[in-house]
Amino acid sequence: MNNNDNFKEKDYHISLFKPTTKLAKFNKNLIIGLFSIWAIAIFGFQIVLRVIEEPTPEAAFLNYEEVWGQVKNNEASVQEKQVFVQSVLSVLGKVTVATSDRVFLSSAVNNITMQLVPQNEEQVFLSKIKAFREVNYGEENYQSLKKDLGYTAAKYIGVPDYSLEAKLIPLELKAAESSQLNIKKIEMIMPKYLIHNQSVLTDTIFLGFPFHYFYTAVFLLILFVGLCLFYCIATDRKMLELGIED
Repeated sequence: MNNNDNFKEKDYHISLFKPTTKLAKFNKNLIIGLFSIWAIAIFGFQIVLRVIEEPTPEAAFLNYEEVWGQVKNNEASVQEKQVFVQSVLSVLGKVTVATSDRVFLSSAVNNITMQLVPQNEEQVFLSKIKAFREVNYGEENYQSLKKDLGYTAAKYIGVPDYSLEAKLIPLELKAAESSQLNIKKIEMIMPKYLIHNQSVLTDTIFLGFPFHYFYTAVFLLILFVGLCLFYCIATDRKMLELGIED
């Protein structure tokens, strides 16, 4: 037998899509099966999440909804204005808030907070805001001015002076580009950050994590490694069964 005959006998041209040998056909079916399991595990779970999810508002949104009608109609009491400012600050405390949305929220905080300041204290409060706006982070008196403004504002918006709101409001008063209350923008922004799609899959805690997080971040990784391992074992066994040496 010459070299050409030997090459023809050992045809190494293999097509996954048009298998001609038993091993190639087995390999094709195995890949399709494992790929189907992988696809169902990923996309099927996402579909289930979308089907059973329900919009669930945070407590801050419920508080906001309760007072918003009075605030936008200029009929809110002091307590209702305080609740509104606290609700907006709960959104501003989120790191995911877009810069464009933050502009309108900061202006709303500025607007309603100034309405809560007694007239005889307004000039003093404005001077504290101005002083804080004129310093930059890291300068010697930055922290003292921030703390003083926060303690003063906390009294007006009805929160303890050591609260997160008291620490946050000086930054928003400093950043506020105006004192306008844009009603349409507020009504669009607040639900976006305070209403979340939830279900039993997101609320259930598994091994210390929300189940949907554990499933996507941990289980799917383990599943992928497991499918790879199964593929190797299955092909090795099939090769032994067919008497093929690697």
